[in-house]
Amino acid sequence: MLYTGNVENDVREIIRISLSDSADAGLLFGIHDANLKRIEEAFGVEIVLRRDELVVAGKQAVKASGVIEDLIWILESGEPVDGQKLEYVIHLNDEGGSYRTSGANNDVIAFTHRGKPVKAKTLGQSAYVEAIRAHDIVFGIGPAGTGKTYLAVAMAVSEYKSRNVEKIILARPAVEAGERLGFLPGDLQEKVDPYLRPLYDALYEIMGRDAALRLKEKEIIEVVPLAYMRGRTLDNAFIILDEAQNTTREQMKMFLTRMGFGARVVVTGDVTQIDLPEGKLSGLLHAERVLSGVDGIAFCRLRESDVVRHTLVKKIICAYDNYERRALERSVKPDRTK
Repeated sequence: MLYTGNVENDVREIIRISLSDSADAGLLFGIHDANLKRIEEAFGVEIVLRRDELVVAGKQAVKASGVIEDLIWILESGEPVDGQKLEYVIHLNDEGGSYRTSGANNDVIAFTHRGKPVKAKTLGQSAYVEAIRAHDIVFGIGPAGTGKTYLAVAMAVSEYKSRNVEKIILARPAVEAGERLGFLPGDLQEKVDPYLRPLYDALYEIMGRDAALRLKEKEIIEVVPLAYMRGRTLDNAFIILDEAQNTTREQMKMFLTRMGFGARVVVTGDVTQIDLPEGKLSGLLHAERVLSGVDGIAFCRLRESDVVRHTLVKKIICAYDNYERRALERSVKPDRTK
């Protein structure tokens, strides 16, 4: 419950938050009160514990108290509070929203083989999942760590278990990320498997290694390089193309035209990490220009705020974006003759 008031001759707001018996103060505060310190830093407030209530004081006390109320709600619903979730709750409240009413983290997409629910953790991820449900072709474009591939695989598994599709096909272009790997040992499958490892990782985490391998042996699940898709027509399948920023225009057109009756397609990529040779236009960028506005196709843009990896990943992405933006501004000199 919130109570607001004013300190004498002070423009700061003071808000008191009662701590119920069900709220674990240790989990709420974080190790060495790290969560409270982060909220103080984000909103320029002071937070003090007095008996069974927290006192929040500062010009942005309302937003800061909203974060605390959201964290209490998350803990009482049985969810943990980690660094990534704290940062996202802060981001939502700073923009005038609330995690409790956002709808994020409410929709269970699937369960992992260990029984852990797979959920969309941000508004961007929720919109992405809803787009996959509503459209036959979805492009998920965004920076690393936004859950593009993982959520697509979870949706594929969910659709297969619901018998809406008969096969799951995961594809990826075999493009070296700036390295020269040379001649890898082994047969053809062993040579391309390292490129496909991120898809295997997502699949194994959701289905379990043994179950996934059994379905792979029956060819119900295929994990293949993009080149293997040529000439095929895929009916009643959930098809995922990962790392699509590394496709050429020709490859993207080839892939999209493999789609048969009853098929669903998800294309994921990060346009800031293109590893194609210089002068080659990314098939993902080209597809966005050509197919935007086509009925039945959705483009979802995930942002830095949707990053669900280590909190430093978001900071790294923002730092690179800012550096590249400044470099671009320095390279574009204004024409003073106009």
